[in-house]
Amino acid sequence: MSERIAPRLHLVDVADSRDGFTLRDYLTRSAIPFAFSTVPPGFAGAVDGIPLRDRRLPVLIVDDEVVLEDPTPTEVAMQLGWVMPPRRRTYDLLIFGAGPAGLSAAVYAASEGLSVAVIERDAVGGQAGSSSLIENYLGFPHGISGAELADHARQQAVRFGAEFILLREGVDRTFRDHDVRAVLADGSRLTAGAAVCATGIRWRRLGLERETDFFGAGLYYGAGTSEAPACTDQDVYVVGGANSAGQAAMNLAAYAQRVTLIVRGPSLSSTMSSYLSTRVLAQPNVRVLTDTRVVGLDGDARLRRIVLDRRGTRTTRDAEHLFVCIGGDPNTRWAAHTGVHLDARGFVATGPDLTPEQRTTWPLERDPFFLETSVPGIFAAGDVRSNSIKRVASAVGEGAMAVTLAHRYLSEV
Repeated sequence: MSERIAPRLHLVDVADSRDGFTLRDYLTRSAIPFAFSTVPPGFAGAVDGIPLRDRRLPVLIVDDEVVLEDPTPTEVAMQLGWVMPPRRRTYDLLIFGAGPAGLSAAVYAASEGLSVAVIERDAVGGQAGSSSLIENYLGFPHGISGAELADHARQQAVRFGAEFILLREGVDRTFRDHDVRAVLADGSRLTAGAAVCATGIRWRRLGLERETDFFGAGLYYGAGTSEAPACTDQDVYVVGGANSAGQAAMNLAAYAQRVTLIVRGPSLSSTMSSYLSTRVLAQPNVRVLTDTRVVGLDGDARLRRIVLDRRGTRTTRDAEHLFVCIGGDPNTRWAAHTGVHLDARGFVATGPDLTPEQRTTWPLERDPFFLETSVPGIFAAGDVRSNSIKRVASAVGEGAMAVTLAHRYLSEV
């Protein structure tokens, strides 16, 4: 079905729980409404008529009766009926990744009559799904959240016949001319004539000591849409100078007493869209610190303090909410042993960006198509592709273009 029937969900947990954050983040990026309540440690009362004595938190109450104790996102998705086995073994096209590029490819491929399977190991939407508000995407004059935009695209693709294989990860891929093979973590084996790799990027880390310790307990990557209400009347910090950081700052400013945007460079003008930087600088409870880096993290079970370096001067600030939006690194570990070549930064090289050395293994008389990798019939689109423009609109365009080129490739058989 294209429409998800949303059950009543109530998530109950203690404060500052990493597992609770993981579930809130997953549900928010999946555009699923839910209520959230915190209880003190050792709580033995009842919530929604459900006794919590001896329950393992976090607890997710579904429709006031089903209780999931300390569930993983996969277990939640299974309860909601989203995790299904593949309906077939052979497809015309496999799409790896369900961010804007993968979703666009799914819509256009399915609408043109191709059998399509989209394989996504996490929530639909990719990195864009964590955006609180995308204002410069065509057709939405008042903006739209990344999660909502992604869910609309998913529904559209499903209505055309695309199949989504969610919370499954490919553990092995074999890419050959007109012979794409994928083995999923559950043992499913899929084949296709072509593939679109739209696996996107993962948030870049600060590279600081104790960073992993504080993840989900005061330190978050991306806009932190699920955590914004917890920042009410507090001072919060956002690291980054591009659009994702600006969107996070504006979203958090609606809740927090003050938002401090920490920018490594001398200004916002070279890294953030003009409309957004203008709003950030005009927002009365947003302060911008330029020429500044976060160089230290401190706390107990959660983040309590950060150390800033501004032009060589170090200061310590109390901080219980730090949102890191400093770009990303490509999700391309899958490319090992596939014959798909990467550029020096680890992004997938395609078409004219393939070096003469990388083209030595190219087996066809024609040159690779613009979005085609070093393996015929394997295309890359969106943020994972070398020299792509890191914008939602660009990723959507590349997803559609990849399908056109895949059609052309499949007709060569």
